[in-house]
Amino acid sequence: MSVSRTRERVVVIGGDAAGMSAASQARRLKGPDELEIVAFERGHFSSYSACGIPYWVGGDVTARDRLIARTPEEHRARGIDLRMRTEVTEIDVERGRVRARDVESGAETWTSYDKLVIATGARPIRPDLPGIDAPGVHGVQTLDDGQALLDTLAATRGRRAVVVGAGYIGVEMAEALINRGYEVTVVNRGSEPMATLDPDMGRLVHLAMEGLGITMVNDAEATKVLTGDGGTSPVRAVATDAAEYPADVVVLGIGVRPETALAKAAGLPLGEHGGLLTDLAMRVRGHENIWAGGDCVEVLDLVSGRERHIALGTHANKHGQVIGTNVGGGYAMFPGVVGTAVSKVCNLEIARTGLREKDARRAGLQYEVVVVESTSRAGYYPNAAPMTVKMLAERRTGRLLGVQIVGREGAAKRVDIAAVALTARMTVQEMTALDLGYAPPFSPVWDPVLVAARKAAVVVEKGPR
Repeated sequence: MSVSRTRERVVVIGGDAAGMSAASQARRLKGPDELEIVAFERGHFSSYSACGIPYWVGGDVTARDRLIARTPEEHRARGIDLRMRTEVTEIDVERGRVRARDVESGAETWTSYDKLVIATGARPIRPDLPGIDAPGVHGVQTLDDGQALLDTLAATRGRRAVVVGAGYIGVEMAEALINRGYEVTVVNRGSEPMATLDPDMGRLVHLAMEGLGITMVNDAEATKVLTGDGGTSPVRAVATDAAEYPADVVVLGIGVRPETALAKAAGLPLGEHGGLLTDLAMRVRGHENIWAGGDCVEVLDLVSGRERHIALGTHANKHGQVIGTNVGGGYAMFPGVVGTAVSKVCNLEIARTGLREKDARRAGLQYEVVVVESTSRAGYYPNAAPMTVKMLAERRTGRLLGVQIVGREGAAKRVDIAAVALTARMTVQEMTALDLGYAPPFSPVWDPVLVAARKAAVVVEKGPR
């Protein structure tokens, strides 16, 4: 016999950005007498910045707790029943309940829900290679992962590190390890690092990494992690078809996949990238009382019109706000993304938004490309630094399709100009009239992004070559 409840219960799976933003926003809208909120987190930490982990490992952030925005105790004080070290192992959609297991004791319990929020995040890609589970091989996605890596570094006598993969995490972790005094080799199967950029822009990142002392091995795929004693001893090298690279620690920087095994087992809809599919209110498609957000979902790309998976804390927090508003009785929408991201290698800033060339081709778009060299400040002003801007515009219409920027101080955040222009569906011709801030310490008279827009406008107006 079921026991009736006088208030609604929201169950949240995942205690980081999307999940706890949703829980907190719902609590702001409805008090404990109206809405019960139960959240499950399998790790040791809640509401933390995963994006800050490389900077903690590298020593720029001096303490782990500086990455934590809100502790479990703070959430509980706000009326959220946050159950740490508790992993949800099953979603029973038909009966509206979840099964959770206490990680320490193994005890299992069922918890019913009126509304469910899935915020299970993403997991580092671990290729199926011999030795991949050896001691000393680390993926880096959670604070627990970061702590495990730091523990290995503290216990390891050698100073050789191999990073497998050269995406954002791979590049940032390579720099972090250099900062800790390691000899770092990056094994990258692509032609250049940062596959989120076109290869010509990735080449600039490659040169900066080598300038930092990182050994880049491109067009090489890891085939085996070598250990001693039949795989039970710590890692000693990473092998490719062509060579072996000695390692006392290995970091996986290949990327992440949506953590959606639970959702898949429950029969919830997944997209081609493995992420949950939602509507604009972040409600799981076809399910009235289930929402999902953060790194476990796919979102609409406003430029290409296709679904894509982007694991970023900015999106996760926005998803959580939207979900919390909706489960709390209000109404909010998340319209989509344009794919903006920034990073750095030493003092080289890297930024992109919108489509790369291969994205435009995949979407069936005809486009023009321009690349301009400029400076971060007026050329005569001290410390003006070089900057390369690459811009894609749709052929004939001139609609902006994408921008990539690589340069020194002041380069990365310029991509926000392009992100706003993409969201507004501006043409490159319209961009040339943007009223941007100018003074010699901050920009040339013509900002580098506008120089690129002017050049693109000329190319578009001339028509196909």
